[in-house]
Formats: sequence, C-alpha cells, structure tokens
Amino acid sequence: MEHQQNLGQGTPLPFMKMHGLGNDFVVVDSRRSGALPDAATVAAIADRHRGVGFDQLAVILPGENADARLVFFNADGSVSAACGNATRCVARFLMDETGAPALRLATDHAVLAAEDAGNRLTRVNMGAPVLDWAGIPLAGDVDTLHLPVEGDPVATGMGNPHMTFFVPDAAAVDLDRFGPAHEHHPLYPQRTNVEIVQVVSDSEIILRIWERGTGITLASGSCSCAAVVAAARRGLTGRRVRVNVPGGVLEIDWREDGVWMTGPTAHVFDGVWRG
Repeated sequence: MEHQQNLGQGTPLPFMKMHGLGNDFVVVDSRRSGALPDAATVAAIADRHRGVGFDQLAVILPGENADARLVFFNADGSVSAACGNATRCVARFLMDETGAPALRLATDHAVLAAEDAGNRLTRVNMGAPVLDWAGIPLAGDVDTLHLPVEGDPVATGMGNPHMTFFVPDAAAVDLDRFGPAHEHHPLYPQRTNVEIVQVVSDSEIILRIWERGTGITLASGSCSCAAVVAAARRGLTGRRVRVNVPGGVLEIDWREDGVWMTGPTAHVFDGVWRG
C-alpha cells in the first residue's frame, strides 16, 4: 500500500524510543495528523551517532476496522510490511493507554491481534506464514522448503521475506559477511531477512539475525516466527518453540490461526526530533 510521506527534515517530530529484547524502535504517534516521515528523515533518525538510532521506525496511524494502523520503516528508509517486536511494543503502549486487554492492529501485511499475556508480557498473532514462492516473493518457482542455494535454506514469508539456514553452531557464522551476501540474493527480488538457526531440541533454538535494510539485530519478531516455521516444516522442532536471540527469549507458537509471538517490551524514553 502506498503512503504519503509528508514530514521532511527540519519538522519537529515527537517520538518514543522502545525495544523488545534489544530490538529497538523509534515510534511516532501520528494518529491525529496522519503524517509520515520521508525516507531521508527516517534514515537521519536511524543514524546511531548523529541521530537517535533504531532497528526499525514505526508510525501509529488512525485505524480503519482496527484500533490503529502501523507503518514500518527500515533503518535505510525503505518500507517494511511487518515488524513483530515493534508491533508488540505499540500494542503494549496502546493497551496501557486504554486499559484494554486486547486489540487489533492493521499493517500492510494483515490485521494482527494483540493481547496482554500477563506479567507485562505482550502476545501478537503475526498471521499465517506464506509458504508459496510467489507470495514470499521469490524470483521463480522453486521448492521453498529446500532452496537451490548453498546451505539448503528455507524460504518463508511473514509479511516480509526470509531465508533460514540451519547450522551446527550459530556463533561460528560470520554474520557480518554472510548476512549481506544473502540479503541481496537474486532469488529474492525484494531482498530478504537472513536467519541462522542452531536447533537445541524439538522445543528450543538459538537464532542469529540479519535484517534487510538494517543489519545485525539483537532480536526480531518476524525472523523468530520465520525460523520456527522453517524448523517445524523441516521436522526439526515442534510448532511451539523457545527462541533464544542475543537480546533474550521469545516464545513462538505456530497455531492454526497464525504464528503467535510472546515476549517483553520496554518504553525507554520520549523525545523530539528536530533534524
């Protein structure tokens, strides 16, 4: 979906800084104005030395047939249709604001259900995974469970594209080189997120993440969901899995109605971007 971007550099922009397991976000509440920052402003805010710094930026907009609408940007200013941990952070903010135990958030991927999971944990249904090559999307008709790529990865769509590799030792992979080399693989016309998975048991994995347009991150909700879907499809795990990411732990549960993700969130500070 196309969105009008009409907040350029130099326009004061109130924001919130949030994170889920170290996967950090700038969140802009535009429910009154409906305004979006332009790509140059997003990239400037993303700079960790000259700006605020974030893995993704999320904008809250008025919702139609939902409690709110979310638009996500990567650190390079490009748009992403999904961002699981940011969705959980915004859901927690809105539930605290309204006192509601559950709500629905519209994204360019789907309308996502969110709920209070107790103990300050927030659960979001990221929707059904996309398993066909055209929907992910891939450049051609290939077996998504065994891509014709060295390392035998799995392709999955979670509102954004994913390439998941299974390795004996996730820590041994040079992700600084491996990630960008595969993000731009010609099989993925929209680039891809890259997951490195070490299976611990049928209910636990270790996950390292390279996010398209951002780089290495401490956590990622959509990548965690994609990793579990890929592991379950391969028969390496069940469908309810503890995911150990560098920033902490997410619980992923692939149910009949979608892939549910549960974990903590943090609202760190508020500020105003002045460009």
